[in-house]
Amino acid sequence: MSILNAFRRKPAADKPTGNQGTGALGEEVAANFLIAHGYRILERNFRCKGGEVDLIARSPGDKALVFVEVKTRRTLSYGVPQLAVTPFKQRQISKAALTWLSKKALHDHNARFDVIAILLHSDNPPQIEHIQNAFDLAY
Repeated sequence: MSILNAFRRKPAADKPTGNQGTGALGEEVAANFLIAHGYRILERNFRCKGGEVDLIARSPGDKALVFVEVKTRRTLSYGVPQLAVTPFKQRQISKAALTWLSKKALHDHNARFDVIAILLHSDNPPQIEHIQNAFDLAY
């Protein structure tokens, strides 16, 4: 499935609304974007006591583990989506990533934190920005 088809596949009446619906749609668009660029999705919405990670993927080139935070907006009234990945949010993502690595016994693998910022347009394809190595481990 192409990136655009993930966005367009639902009729307008079925498109999710509200913050959770926007977030879920953004995560679907982000996952399809990564897959189209050769990434392999390992897990979605990993949650633990310390935090959560939207997507966990394996990068195509160096096979690094990639912990992805997806931020989606319908308008820019609150600023660009990536600005919502605050230091507090980075700590939460880092804690969840460390928990995931421990559960999978993968501490010796290369890993990084990426942010995918998505701006949804009502009649146009989504605007997607993939920021690799967006932040360092924070705890």
